[in-house]
Amino acid sequence: MNISDTLKKFYGYDDFRPLQEEIVETIITGNDAFVLMPTGGGKSICYQIPALHRKGIALIISPLIALMKDQVMALRQNGIPSAFINSSLNHSEINNIVSQCIEGKIKLLYLSPETLIVQKENLLNQLDISLFAIDEAHCISAWGHDFRKEYTQLGFLKIKYPHIPIIALTATADKVTRNDILKQLNIENAKQFIASFDRPNLHLKVVKAAPEQAKIDKIIELYHKYPNSSGIIYCLSRKSTEKLR
Repeated sequence: MNISDTLKKFYGYDDFRPLQEEIVETIITGNDAFVLMPTGGGKSICYQIPALHRKGIALIISPLIALMKDQVMALRQNGIPSAFINSSLNHSEINNIVSQCIEGKIKLLYLSPETLIVQKENLLNQLDISLFAIDEAHCISAWGHDFRKEYTQLGFLKIKYPHIPIIALTATADKVTRNDILKQLNIENAKQFIASFDRPNLHLKVVKAAPEQAKIDKIIELYHKYPNSSGIIYCLSRKSTEKLR
């Protein structure tokens, strides 16, 4: 089965989105990659399809427990054996998942960075690892907006497993942050993929600040202008939110 067949069988898509196919091929052939792609741009396919085409188990490091659960649920619904290990599981549940991984019954395992660091000696040495995916990779950089100290320890992966490809993915990283991520992960030579953030369905407009009542009048005007649409109104405090409501 080629990667287009995999895309169709497990995800129902006839074609890849821009850059996806090249990223997938980069990882399948054993090379490192850095992916900057907007939220909703299809980052997960960039490591999930290589995980299905490479021998062994893919380890995905993610800081978001809720996202892990959603990803694993979606993968299982598509017939892809997946699991996660994080603080939401008890000791018995973790041992059961570890056993399945060692037996080769899992293709994708999601881990929090804290769990990976704790389990790195006990778990990693027992697995046939196909690839490492570092999701929300901006967390590794002190220049990023969501710095997580556990992420800074992930540089050991390329040192200990030099022949296993690493793919780092994020939706937010300027040039300084990107360079820091590559350096921290020891993948300075990784191929970089920077997707366009142009969203034709989105229109941005900045309006000069006005007196409070004028702002409220503008919001009411928009509310009546789009009566059957949904939207989000951001307020600076709970008090101002309740007042507007």
